[in-house]
Amino acid sequence: MMAEAGTLTRADLAEKLHTEVGLSRADAARLVEQILGHMCDALAEGENVKISGFGSFILRDKGERVGRNPKTGIEVPIAPRRVLTFRASQMMRDRIVAAG
Repeated sequence: MMAEAGTLTRADLAEKLHTEVGLSRADAARLVEQILGHMCDALAEGENVKISGFGSFILRDKGERVGRNPKTGIEVPIAPRRVLTFRASQMMRDRIVAAG
């Protein structure tokens, strides 16, 4: 049985930069915010984000379709929308499998 996993936060990333790279805490926090900001901006502009050895954040446009309310069975239209997916790199998948 797997132990419950924790959550890695922005603060955790900044702390790692502080302890392992030697940046001040303020500079480390600023760097994390800048990187995440650049990623968010790229995605908002319709660009995919690929980080080698980690994975890709991929935008997909889904067309309108008909869905069904499971409670009532009534068909309802589902509006077209853009969705964000993450696809782990093969290297990341191999690490996750080896760790499990």
